Parts: sequence; C-alpha cells; structure tokens
Amino acid sequence: MHVLFVEVDTERSWAVASIGPGFLAAYLRQHGHTVSFFRYSVDHSEADVVDVIQKTGAELLGLSLTTRQWLRTKSLVATVRQTVDLPVIVGGLHPTFSADEVLAAEGFDYACLGEGEMAMLDVINALEAGEPVENIDNIQTVVGEKPKLRPPFTPLDNMPFAARDVLGEHRGVVHMTTQRGCPFPCTYCAARMYNQLYKENDAEYGRRRTVRNVMDELHALNDAGDLAYAIFLDDTFTIHHPWVKEFCDVYGRELGKPFSLHARVETVNEKMLHMLSKAGCDQITYGVESGSPRIRYEVMRRPVKNQRFIDVFRWTQEAGIRVTANFMLGLPEETPEDLQMTVDLATELDIMDFGYFVFYPYPGTQLFQTALAKGYIPDDYQGRPANHRESILQLPTLTNADIGHAYDQLTALRRRLYMDRLGFDPTAEQVAGAADHVADLARVG
Repeated sequence: MHVLFVEVDTERSWAVASIGPGFLAAYLRQHGHTVSFFRYSVDHSEADVVDVIQKTGAELLGLSLTTRQWLRTKSLVATVRQTVDLPVIVGGLHPTFSADEVLAAEGFDYACLGEGEMAMLDVINALEAGEPVENIDNIQTVVGEKPKLRPPFTPLDNMPFAARDVLGEHRGVVHMTTQRGCPFPCTYCAARMYNQLYKENDAEYGRRRTVRNVMDELHALNDAGDLAYAIFLDDTFTIHHPWVKEFCDVYGRELGKPFSLHARVETVNEKMLHMLSKAGCDQITYGVESGSPRIRYEVMRRPVKNQRFIDVFRWTQEAGIRVTANFMLGLPEETPEDLQMTVDLATELDIMDFGYFVFYPYPGTQLFQTALAKGYIPDDYQGRPANHRESILQLPTLTNADIGHAYDQLTALRRRLYMDRLGFDPTAEQVAGAADHVADLARVG
C-alpha cells in the first residue's frame, strides 16, 4: 500500500517535521509498503494537498498531530475527503487524548492511540486484505469506544532507523531520539501521560536505546555525508547518568560532531556538563517554565528552586555550552506578581536565547483536567486556536492585559539579547531594518 504522510504547519515551516512519521515510514517500508511525504506549509492551499494525493497515487493518508495542528488539519481533511476517496489515519498527542473529537469530525477514519508502528501496519494489512479494522489494538474507529492497547515496541534497538526523507532535514542537521517516555510528573506536559496511559493497561512505556544502537545510526548518517550537527529531541536527555557517561565516552571518541539536547536542571551536575562539552555538546535547552517557585511547586509539580536554575545555567556556560530556556505565561492560579518573577528570572539568567509561550490547556494533561474542573476552560475551547499572546482560559487571577504586559517585557529582553549577540546598535540608522527584523523574530516566541 502507498501511504502519504502530510506534515501540517500552522505558522511557519519548522526545521524538522514530526518525528513519529519518520519511524512509521521506516517500519512500513521494512514490511514492503511505499511511503511518500509532503509538508503542507502555510503557503500551500488545501487543493495542493489534493493534487499531491492524486499525483502520488496514495491509498492512505497519515497525519501526526499536536493540538496546535488540529484546527488546520480538520479543515484540510474535510476538503480532501470531498474530492478524494481514501481513508485517513491520525496519531500523535492530540488523537491519543482526544480521539472522540477527532473521529467526530468529517473525514477521519482511524485514530491511533499511543505508539503507532505495529498498529498502523496492522491497519494497512487489514485494508489490503479487505478485513475489518475495528478490533485492532491501539486503533479507535468509533466515538466512545476506546481500543485495547498493545504492549509498547521493545526493545527499541529493533526499531529501524528513522526515514530521513520524511523529516525534511537540511544541511546535515539531523534529529535524533534515544528514548520513549518521560518519568517526571509535570502537570502541563502530555509526554508524562503516555506513561499513565500504558500503566492503566499494565505496561511500562519508558524505554531507551542502547548507546551502540544510537551510534550505529549516527555512523550511518556520517558515512553517507549527512551528519554535521545532531539535535537530540528527548524530553530529558540527561535522565540516566551511566547511560549519559557511556554516550559521552563513545560519541566523543568516535564522532565528536557538535550536538544539542534538552535537559532539566535537576538531572545535571558540573561533572556531567564538562563531560558533555568534551564530547561535543555545544547547546542545551532547559525548561524553566515559571520564575515563581509557588507556581512551579503547587501548579506545575516542578519542585526546583530558582537558585538551582541560576547555578546550573552558570555551570553550563562555564563548561563552554550555550544555554537556552523556555518559559510559560498565563498558567492557572498565576498572578501578575508571578509573571514578574518569570521576567525577573529570565533577566537574571543572562542566557543566549529563550522561548516564551502562553499556556494552552492540552487535552491529556493533568493541568487540562484541573482547569476544566475549575471552570477556567470556555465551552468553545476546541474551536479556539492557540495564541502566543493571549490565553483562552478564563482566569480569576490574571487578565490578558497582564499576560500581554509580561509578554512584551520578554520580547524586549529577547530583542536586547539578539542585539548584544549579533552586535547591532538599535539606535543606528543603518541597522534600523535589521532591528525591526529581530523584533519580528522575537515576537514569534
């Protein structure tokens, strides 16, 4: 069967497509099926996708979705199904935790809950054989009828390496994952809820590839001339210290190409940071989220002190690693004073760059359930797109003006960081255009 995966951009084309289809494509090809890929950018029309389907002869349309991609995908699929008669299967975070909403919309046939490699292969085999799909584990076909989940794919070393042509990578920048699952209980993140989803089905979701298996993939990319820089997408690369030590020893000795990763300040120390730097790590992104200890401890379940962020950011820079961070605004129970703490901490950390986003209540997260129970989520939330500057929540402790004020402060701070790093003088007439461009970049968040 010929499967077409479509990546749905919502604001701009990111450097990499959803990582899931990369593994799905590799697994399906391993079992004799054909896979194509198309990035549905903001510059494309829905008719362009229909044209691609017809030209490729696709027999199944596959999409991997976050909640931010849902509204544009919903419109796209409705249009496609009015023109082309082919089944549609969707997976990823949004369908996993909002399968009923997805299946109630026009044109969606199958929602995959949890991992998709084995489930999607079963769907394709059933379609080719003319057999029913209704009783396939992980696949929901009817609103309100949750499927049984099969055990997660294990060991991960047996998974074929991701199909790079489905990731849209360029110039030797490759995106890697070494594990699935996250052990931390953060209330705002759906990654943790995968663990809970599988635990309810008597299975453990957390798994990690061996260092040798990761290195084999990197060597294959390097031998093909496709490796200049590696970005590790694991939610927290630095969870298991013995694994990280082994990786640093082997990677530094065998490759030594520069790489970046995501970490939590609770999971690193000075020794590890110098070890990572020696191996080739030149950038780490830490999730700070809020500058308010009260919000982190009581709302987000991130029990870490501000001083820990300050210390770890300093250690990271002293190890020769660039530091970036992520912040959130507009959380339930947050006050203007809490927002100011976030701005103040972002200023004190003196980092290379940072991202900042208004909190959106993603289905499946504990904080979504909390906000729903407290009446903070409007009835029409499913039809409201995520907004970088304003919250869709009806918060008793914050207004959108409060959030906008903090957002503007962070935008100004990020703009100053760009100016300092790139050497622009924002008052000089000859760089006025560049300064405006930097401001536009900063507003993206």
